Amino acid sequence: MEWSEELSGGLLQAAPDAIVVMDEGRIVLLNDRAEEIFGWTRGELLGKHAGVLLTEAALEAFPEEAKRSGRGMGAGPMGTISLNVLRRDGTEFPAEASLAVVSTPQGELTVAVVRDVTERRQLEAAAHGHRSQRLEALGQLAGGIAHDFNNLLGVIVNYAHFVIEEAESPTPDVATIAADARQVVKAGERGTGLTHQLLKFARREVIRPQVLNLNEVLREVEELLRRTLGEHIGLVTNTAAALPPVTCDPGQIEQLLVNLAVNARDAMPGGGSLVIDTAAAHLSPGEHPELAPGDYVRLRVCDSGRGMTPDVVERAFEPFFTTKPNHEATGLGLATVYGIATQAGGSVGIASEPGVGTTVTVLLPASQEEATEEPAEPEPVATLGHGETLLVVEDEAALRDVAGRILSGAGYHVLSADGGTRALEVAALHEGAIDLLVSDVVMPGMLGKELAERLTGVRPETRVLYMSGYAQPVLASQGTLDPGVALLEKPFTAEDLLAAVRKRLDS
Repeated sequence: MEWSEELSGGLLQAAPDAIVVMDEGRIVLLNDRAEEIFGWTRGELLGKHAGVLLTEAALEAFPEEAKRSGRGMGAGPMGTISLNVLRRDGTEFPAEASLAVVSTPQGELTVAVVRDVTERRQLEAAAHGHRSQRLEALGQLAGGIAHDFNNLLGVIVNYAHFVIEEAESPTPDVATIAADARQVVKAGERGTGLTHQLLKFARREVIRPQVLNLNEVLREVEELLRRTLGEHIGLVTNTAAALPPVTCDPGQIEQLLVNLAVNARDAMPGGGSLVIDTAAAHLSPGEHPELAPGDYVRLRVCDSGRGMTPDVVERAFEPFFTTKPNHEATGLGLATVYGIATQAGGSVGIASEPGVGTTVTVLLPASQEEATEEPAEPEPVATLGHGETLLVVEDEAALRDVAGRILSGAGYHVLSADGGTRALEVAALHEGAIDLLVSDVVMPGMLGKELAERLTGVRPETRVLYMSGYAQPVLASQGTLDPGVALLEKPFTAEDLLAAVRKRLDS
């Protein structure tokens, strides 16, 4: 037929989607792509009703006009529908069909442009699965935080009541008050440690990286690791000679090693061995799914413990995931290791088999700089003030009061404000110098960084000390502090605050 030769030209065959042309529901033309996705040859399909390509459900959903014919409807698009279609072998796949009526010399025909969306649906399903996993992990994280902090708050609140009751009794026992107060402090310190672990996992903790030799860090922490493991577990360290340096926070690397040692110890309750080795490594392009090619330092920690099943390995880095019963662990050990390694630009992986043991491999980028020499022991820092004026800005009233009492008691003149706007008003009313701004980083209305910029704009002689438990607004890339920024991390002791203030004033 004339229209058949006209429509089966090069453009039709070059189309990326299947094209099926129907006359009163019967197939009169199709392109090569239609043969490919449906599995029928052109000769087999020509003359057949298009219903052979549709599942029963698709036939019910297919527009009645397309089932019959386009005749008499007038040319134009009929819309796009999603449906399942059939291959010749009876298998089905998801598709999208765009339908239109076209006018030809032989009359009006229905044209269906069919796209196989199997891959798209698979990607959507995978994305949905990832979202569900992330939501589950977030729920687990929130539940774990609530559980641990509720325990700590229970200890703090109850022991604080014990202190008050004893202090208000007719014959208060100083020793009892002191013992109960120590329990409050101890619970607070545990909360501090938990917060720092969470920040490490989230890569939001302030890090102070330096170029160092991983072998030296391992040697320094080796005795602590032996005490952590106990006498029933043997520790063997094998360090490679001429190991390239890495740029990391030494305190974080020490915590990474301790966390891995604690995990290994718990996996070997009956004793065993822990082997820690270091080596230089080079990654070729495409060799590692997460890391760029180049030179790295490999830290490997191998234990002879009970090992993990594949499903446990898959979830090992999730925060608050633990296989230990009765909340014997927080489940943050490996999550913290993951946060430390990735924040340093590296990666961490686990290989484990039940009854064989576990190997944790950490890769850290090699540094082109030379490792720094071990710094000398710092001189004791003077903490007393000499009448300097400090402007303390903190939106938490109780903490603002605490800081004010500590600083006033040490000989400083303290001005205070509950936020940036009020701080600028206080500064404008103060006639003398303001030697130091001590400001929280994250505050409602105005961040500490903006406050510092506006205050030093009119008082360039004023120095700045930030205090925060979440310092992201004043951090540069990779969690390091912006140049020239001084930060006191919360929570802090009186000694921490006084030392930081004195150091900033004298710098």
